[in-house]
This record gives sequence, C-alpha cells and structure tokens, in this order.
Amino acid sequence: MASCMLGRVLTAVLDVLLPRPCVGCGAAGAALCDACLAPLVAPEPRTPSPRPAGLPACWSAAWYEGPLRRAVIAYKERAQTGLAVPLAALLAMTVASALGAGRPIEGPFAVVPVPSARRALRSRGHDPMGRLAELAVQALARLGRPAVLWRALTPARRVADQAGLGAAERAANLAGSLRVTARPAGPTGTRAAGAPIALHGHGTDNFRTPGTPGTPRMPVVLVDDLVTTGATLAEAARALREQGWDVTCAATVAATRRRS
Repeated sequence: MASCMLGRVLTAVLDVLLPRPCVGCGAAGAALCDACLAPLVAPEPRTPSPRPAGLPACWSAAWYEGPLRRAVIAYKERAQTGLAVPLAALLAMTVASALGAGRPIEGPFAVVPVPSARRALRSRGHDPMGRLAELAVQALARLGRPAVLWRALTPARRVADQAGLGAAERAANLAGSLRVTARPAGPTGTRAAGAPIALHGHGTDNFRTPGTPGTPRMPVVLVDDLVTTGATLAEAARALREQGWDVTCAATVAATRRRS
C-alpha cells in the first residue's frame, strides 16, 4: 500500500515537472489541449433512464466517451493531476449552466462533492473528486457565482463493487450508504471581490441546523465526476434532504450513455 501511494505521488510530481501530452490527441503542451477541450463544453441535462427515485435535476458537461473518458480515467486512476484544472472548468461551467436554467438562486450556494470510498482513496493515493470540487468553486467565483465548498458527506458503511450491477442493484447497494457528518460553515469576515467564500466557523446566518427558525438554508448543488445510473447522486441527495437541506441540482463532468 505504501509503495502504491508513493508511486501516485511520484506520478503527480512528474506531471508538474514533465507535462504529459494531451490525452485527446497526443499533442505536446497541455494535458487536455484547447482543441480537444472545446467540443466538450456542452452542458445540458443528461438524466439516467430509468431515473432513480430522489435524483435531482442532473446536468453534465458531455458524454463519457472519447477524449473526456480518457481524461477522467487518467486523472482518477493514473493520478495525472494536471487534468484537474480543465476537468474542474468543465464542472464549473456545468454548475453555472444548471443554475441558470433552474430556479433563480440569490446569494451563496453550497457545492457538495460526492465522497469516494475510503478504499478507493487509499488505492488512488489522492482525492480526485474533492480536488475537482475545490477548483470548481474557485472557477465559479470567477464566473460571478459565490459558491461555498462543503464536504458534507462521508460513507456510512462499506458497499459492494458497483461494476456489473444494474440500476436497481446499484440503488439497493447504495441505500443508506452516505451520511451528513461535517457541519457547514458560512462566510465570515471580509474577502476580496470575486474570491471564494472562506470555510471557517459554525452557525453563520447562511446555515441553520434542522428546525431552526430564521434565515433560510443555503441551497446545495451536488457534484461528481460521472453519472451512470444516478444511484450515487440519489443517495447523496437523500442524506442531505433528511437533514433538511435543499438539493437544487446535481452536476457532473460526464454522463454515461445507457445501452441495452
């Protein structure tokens, strides 16, 4: 396990010192070049079918195929961390598009990443979704969307490997597998114009514990790298809603095409 993690760290260092060619076309100069990235900027609703109960409106940047599929796999499984920035940009634009098409949101909103299983984090040696969410929040601030990163969810129990499971089997496998453990934090003090809101302290005016009267809660946007059956996002939404949070929508980098 230690040697595996060391290998991931060395790969990440080499990504910075010796950038790899584009995963899309092989051209030198960028992990995902502009020519390959541009066609991927196509945020729209891509809802799994059948749609699992409780799944919020689900948007993605593009289909999980071609250069985007190669980029996601290289980033997650091969620790090619140079891909975090372009993938996070796609995620941020997808969130902004979803919010623009939905009901108006005034003021800050919380971006909640779906957590990876602990064994997956140990195996990969990094937290791919956590990093994407962090960078996406920064990109949203530059787009004029005051987002707050909130790592609200943690695994409540171990689940079986999802590979090979159908939609109903995935839903059953994931039921009750996530819980809200982190307490939210809101804006405190002052910040530079356009900077992301800091996450410090508890009990600010923008967040309230369940049943507390007063200021409405900050709306939540769920984010993940990929949506397949939608079971994971539906479970994440359930955990948040049971604690009284308003899950506005979900956004992912890519969506898997459903084939019979």
